[in-house]
Amino acid sequence: MSNLHGFATHFPAGYPSFPPRGGPFPGAASSSSGDSGPANAGQPQFDIFEWHPAYQSCQRYFLDHAQHDNGVQAVAALINICLPFQWTSTPIVNSAGPMPNASGPGAYNHPWPRQAPVNNVRAQPPPTWVSLVPYIRRLVITGMDKDGIMHGFFGEDWRKGVGPVHECERRNYLFTAKSTEWAEVKHHYDMSPHESVPFLKPLQDAHLAEIEGAEQTWSQWLAMQDWMVGPRAPNLDGEAKGEA
Repeated sequence: MSNLHGFATHFPAGYPSFPPRGGPFPGAASSSSGDSGPANAGQPQFDIFEWHPAYQSCQRYFLDHAQHDNGVQAVAALINICLPFQWTSTPIVNSAGPMPNASGPGAYNHPWPRQAPVNNVRAQPPPTWVSLVPYIRRLVITGMDKDGIMHGFFGEDWRKGVGPVHECERRNYLFTAKSTEWAEVKHHYDMSPHESVPFLKPLQDAHLAEIEGAEQTWSQWLAMQDWMVGPRAPNLDGEAKGEA
């Protein structure tokens, strides 16, 4: 693990931290809502080893609990995306129960075990893996990525687990909209003929720090199109870069 410590420190560049966006569901704020605040907005930090167990927790909560909730099913139907148990080919009903002695929402704040307990005669099968990104993307582009809905889909610690992915997908949506016209944006986000995007909404509850962060990163992308990278990279950070 020690040989990856530097990787964990420098990986964060793609995962910015922004002040939490409030919204109409203040009661659903997670216990980790204070992890990304104004003080960290200019200095994004992301530790992959701290994040990964929380993401696994959100996966397990989504598979074992959220997808069977009537509210989540209603939202999924509205935005036209199948939940794993609804897949016509190899439906996934749960996460294969890697923690048989735990139950309820409180059971989803621990990482999946790497191996079966030593007292087991037969090893447990590995937990089922389902990407949460398609669901986050669909919530973002339909304006449904409110705190309460994110909490309902991904559990109490959704900010730790899927919060970084959520922020990146919001930024990607801005980039996609800036890159092409509406029809192409919709086509980009359509998943299949049966799970096409029913409607698009402009990015909801955007804050100035989020917009400025996206704007700066977009400028870096434009610079790369002109091969202005490495020693030829422009000083896009202004005085802040000079002070560093």
